[in-house]
Amino acid sequence: MDKRKMHGKIILKRGKDQSLLRFHPWVFSGAVAKIEGDPQNGDTVEVYSSDRNLLGKGHFQKGSIMVRMLVWDNSEIDETFWQKRIQAAYTQRLKTLVSLNEGMTNCFRLVHGEGDYLPGLIVDIYDRVAVMQTHSAGMYAERKQICDALVKVFDGKLDAVYSKSTPIGTFIGDDDYLYKREGVDLPSFTQVLENGCKFFVDWEKGQKTGFFLDQRENRNMVGRLSKGRNVLNLFCYTGGFSVYAMSGGAESCCSVDSSQIAIDACKNNLKLNGFTQNCECVCTDAIEYLKNVEKGRYDLMIVDPPAFAKHLSAKPNALRAYRKLNSMAIEKVAQGGIVFTFSCSQVVDKNDFALAVFSAATIANRKVRIIARMTQPSDHPVDICHPEGEYLKGLVLYVE
Repeated sequence: MDKRKMHGKIILKRGKDQSLLRFHPWVFSGAVAKIEGDPQNGDTVEVYSSDRNLLGKGHFQKGSIMVRMLVWDNSEIDETFWQKRIQAAYTQRLKTLVSLNEGMTNCFRLVHGEGDYLPGLIVDIYDRVAVMQTHSAGMYAERKQICDALVKVFDGKLDAVYSKSTPIGTFIGDDDYLYKREGVDLPSFTQVLENGCKFFVDWEKGQKTGFFLDQRENRNMVGRLSKGRNVLNLFCYTGGFSVYAMSGGAESCCSVDSSQIAIDACKNNLKLNGFTQNCECVCTDAIEYLKNVEKGRYDLMIVDPPAFAKHLSAKPNALRAYRKLNSMAIEKVAQGGIVFTFSCSQVVDKNDFALAVFSAATIANRKVRIIARMTQPSDHPVDICHPEGEYLKGLVLYVE
């Protein structure tokens, strides 16, 4: 049985163990009093309080977050550890993701970092392919053990495990297949099912792992509210919201993105689901398109931009961008229209975002009601001790 060697000890300053005693999974560099040994990025280290009580073990990485905790005792981080953690994550999905059990969905997030007590690791399942992203040097170093655990837990249900980790964070890893089932001719993309809608997913060339699984239930709500409406999907990527809107009975849907690759994928996904009429796909800047669109042309809009702030220093500019973008959407949507608006910026919390949208409504000088609040689905769980994991927030607005 392979066991990860300990490469050093992290001794905390007095009083800086309180967050770990509450099981927060991060050790910040400012909390560290002393480093014993010579740990390198990705090494496994032990973490001790100032009076030398063992607090647990985790992955070391130079930077603001110095250790990402894996265990809170002296447990071994070996093949059994990985199998147990991945099996626990899979069990939770089987118990809580209803559409998966109903056969209506075959793509989902299996491991969501801290939410599954595996900080730095993302694993998405696309039918019979697992796509892994390692957001820390430690998880990248463990990728082959993680792959072995995935294959064992899924017990014949995986044709491949693909590692997609370049470039992420402060290190550069290689993208490659860690496992391929013998005799399987595997393309770089597959067709998946989500709530009965079909999508092509390209895990090698697509953004993130190939698809934005975190919007599944929010796409479903768009579908339920789209009947008879003219829909505008801004920052459409591969057209997830557009497919749901047309499936829900939309009169028309215009999908806008600045990437021609995304627009081509959007067209293919609409066609895959049988939608070729009244579907316009436009390759242009989404904000410029919205700025020039005729007021009242659309009575349902989806505003789902990429993260405007990836670091705390960018938060003020991000909030200004959210205000500007949402004020235009609220101004331009038809009377009695609906705006779905989102932020995936982790440093912008739900209160900050709601305030930015409130300001946008004031700027647009229209009466706006919040009819729903949205977040990430059950396969993107948030560890109650790590509230930072709730990164996706959204509002559904009714505009008079």
